[in-house]
Amino acid sequence: MALIVQKYGGTSMGAPDRIRNVARRVARWKAQGHQLVVVVSAMSGETNRLIALAKDVSPQPDPRELDVMVSTGEQVTIALLAMALKDLGIKAKSYTGGQVKILTDSVFTKARILDIEEAAMRRDLDNDTVVIVAGFQGVDQDGNITTLGRGGSDTSGVALAAALKADECQIYTDVDGVYTTDPRIVPHARKLERVTFEEMLEMASLGSKVLQIRSVEFAGKYKVKLRVLSSFEAEGQETDGTLITLEEDTKMEQPIISGIAFNRDEAKLTVLGVPDRPGIAYQILGPIADANIDVDMIIQNVGHDGTTDFSFTVPRGEFARAKKILEEQIRPHIGARAIEGDNTICKVSAVGVGMRSHPGIASKMFRALAEEGINIQMISTSEIKISVVVDEKYLELAVRVLHSTFGLDQVTA
Repeated sequence: MALIVQKYGGTSMGAPDRIRNVARRVARWKAQGHQLVVVVSAMSGETNRLIALAKDVSPQPDPRELDVMVSTGEQVTIALLAMALKDLGIKAKSYTGGQVKILTDSVFTKARILDIEEAAMRRDLDNDTVVIVAGFQGVDQDGNITTLGRGGSDTSGVALAAALKADECQIYTDVDGVYTTDPRIVPHARKLERVTFEEMLEMASLGSKVLQIRSVEFAGKYKVKLRVLSSFEAEGQETDGTLITLEEDTKMEQPIISGIAFNRDEAKLTVLGVPDRPGIAYQILGPIADANIDVDMIIQNVGHDGTTDFSFTVPRGEFARAKKILEEQIRPHIGARAIEGDNTICKVSAVGVGMRSHPGIASKMFRALAEEGINIQMISTSEIKISVVVDEKYLELAVRVLHSTFGLDQVTA
């Protein structure tokens, strides 16, 4: 008997028949004698609907009240799944994040988990009850409802698995594992049997939507055994999905590149004619950080005539706000010549732990892009990844070319 945490995403919970399908899957695991904690997202599209409704009432919704509103999506699905399980003769009990309780900080819409009270869940598990927990949400020290950011149900699932010391955390989604890239762009993309936390962390941060980056960070930190599976496979046809592990596969030579990740949600800002002096990077990025805007790639050009140009990327949804901060708060203060912005860029990345022991990966990547006439605007590297910013119109071409260049679409024995 094992203690297993299962997380089901919005597509898995998107309609009554799909919820009943999830209930049947949970029932099969329960019949094998396992203890189960099930974390669920809101129905597919429900969170977007609620956010749109809020913005119809208030163009800039108050963050606290927005969290109160959008958290209701998961409250619906936990109750529906509990009903479906009870109809199958299985004891089940639903909990909101606040009822568990999942304690978070007070950064509304982007809260971080601080602690989880597990006593009530353990009592239910010992009483042969399936515990169903609302993902994406928690409660702060003052009792305010908080949410964890988009995709936060993954983080809820992994955090609960860590707190309960579960034997495995299974993330059920609409794909049957982690692929070398998005199969919608490259039909010959291959499913990976296993991938390291390090690689998955890079892929998640670079745009892979299979798992939320914070969930991977959590799993790596607390050594949670993590597996990505599909909730749409028929009974008897289930696969093992993709195992995300701390260890590299030592049974065979590690491939140089494990996957090609991409992210359309990028925008670039450039501060022109910045005084070339110590502390200027902080003067530019400090107010951006204070506004809780994430900065990704950063480039500062070589100084000339006492000035330089400073470029960085932000999420596309934060582009207008970041540009306004640059124009109103930063440019007058530091005396920059101008602010330029581009929200029609994307980021494409090659990821693989094998990169550590194989030189020439960057030149191979740059040559492949050059041969297709794709201009590189920015470059960022780490031990196991190389990322480039290119014009968004070249995204699919760049992904296909790099996937082929590194042999990821070849059939392996």
